[in-house]
Amino acid sequence: MTHVTLRSEFEGLIDPYAPVGQVGTGFDFTEGPIWHPLDHFLLFSDMPGDVRRRWDARRGVVEVKRPSNKCNGMTYDADLNLIVCEHATSSLIRERPDGRREVLVSHYENQELNSPNDVCVHSSGAIYFSDPWYGRMPVYGVERPRQLGFQGVYRVPPGGGAPKLLVDRYLFEQPNGLCFSPDERILYVNDTVQALIRAFDVSADGSLANPRVFASGIRSELEPGLPDGMKCDQRGNVWVTAPGGVWVYSPGGDLLGKVRLPELVANLAWGGADFRTLYLTATHSVYAIPTKVGPRHEPYMSGKRGGASATSSTPAPNLTAGEMQLDPQRCAMIIQDMQNDVIMDGGAFAESGAPAHARQQHVVDNVRRVAEAARARGVAIIHVWFVVEPGAPGVTLNAPLFEGLVDSKAMVRGSWGAAPVSGLEPRPGDFVVEKMRMSAWEGTRLETILKATGRDMIINTGAWTNMSVEHTARTGADKGYFMIVPEDCCSTMNADWHNAAINFALQNVSVVTNADTVIKALG
Repeated sequence: MTHVTLRSEFEGLIDPYAPVGQVGTGFDFTEGPIWHPLDHFLLFSDMPGDVRRRWDARRGVVEVKRPSNKCNGMTYDADLNLIVCEHATSSLIRERPDGRREVLVSHYENQELNSPNDVCVHSSGAIYFSDPWYGRMPVYGVERPRQLGFQGVYRVPPGGGAPKLLVDRYLFEQPNGLCFSPDERILYVNDTVQALIRAFDVSADGSLANPRVFASGIRSELEPGLPDGMKCDQRGNVWVTAPGGVWVYSPGGDLLGKVRLPELVANLAWGGADFRTLYLTATHSVYAIPTKVGPRHEPYMSGKRGGASATSSTPAPNLTAGEMQLDPQRCAMIIQDMQNDVIMDGGAFAESGAPAHARQQHVVDNVRRVAEAARARGVAIIHVWFVVEPGAPGVTLNAPLFEGLVDSKAMVRGSWGAAPVSGLEPRPGDFVVEKMRMSAWEGTRLETILKATGRDMIINTGAWTNMSVEHTARTGADKGYFMIVPEDCCSTMNADWHNAAINFALQNVSVVTNADTVIKALG
């Protein structure tokens, strides 16, 4: 089956001839796919059949829960508890790995919810879900009167509590699929009846602002299909079920292409060992398609059983030179400012000498080697990029560094200069953090990610040894993190500036080592 390319960018996401493989068939109506990142299996629901099933390459399809309360959308939280939308009970529930069941929310203002439909988890631990009334219809739920007079989108705060209605009560007719952008600054929510996707800015307190239509007219007179399930990939493209299969939109709202399937598609989720297989729940079957791109990083993708996290009682690691031992589950690796404008010939800062020193340090190859070893061992990889909008609004001219950035028109979003250098692009499961200061901490979500993933040891790499790397190490040490700086994974304008930071300031706030020692210490 040939997929449909409408813009050239589409073929960077998926091969237009990518095969459509059938994982299983013979179901009533499949929904809610979610991939377990440790045990490598796919869960999916069959609402009319009132059953939940799983698939893995060894056992194939097996039944795991019947009745399932006609469950629909599913995801995991950061502790790998299953979060489930139940149509039959009008509840959002949490299932522990040992089988314990906890109702997270079932009512809003003392009125029973319609039927939670789809769900996603923010890195803060907050849970967002949609609440159309499909679960009160025959076949897909249990037919019964509605108590609420509207269909909303809600947020359950981290740690639980009463749901907060996030949108105007009458904005949506049937809100359905929802997903965050890679940086969690935007929440996308689609409406099946209105056949459109809306975008909202996510405020610091988790509320939504600035509603606007992101894409509309997602319907066809010739083929069945409407907006239902929806996911965002690591580059910010939005993949939504639609007529004929799945339609893919750029972050700017341009329709890039269409993934074609032989059945009506209800939902989708990435999985596989490298999160490069797209699983699609269709009417009677589940399909799998290889892609060139992975999903936006969700909290569960770095999840650990039992919610293990760094606490004040966690023992200090062995960081003795020559005997260093690092627990990968406590480690995060920061790859900072490794962007074309910074260290490549032709970049905005090339005249500073940065490209020559980067080559002298072999910094790209060394960072890549450490990152590959770290990923293989479960270390969280966090790319920190300096990115500004055209004209650099919001950048204060209070220091020569920022003045030079504005004058050089450097690090502009979407430009070659702001892009990561070749070989250090984000991989599926990596995080991306954007900043507009020297330090990776200032004004960013870095610490939110570290706390959500339970990391207290930071492998600190990147450009500007004497600025970004040093500032990040100083602040990290003040915050109580163990900072590790492999000096051959850093570079700056020249060797003198690099050595000044490595031999003096960084010695007091971090363990200074090298790439080979870090790789060995990770085991």
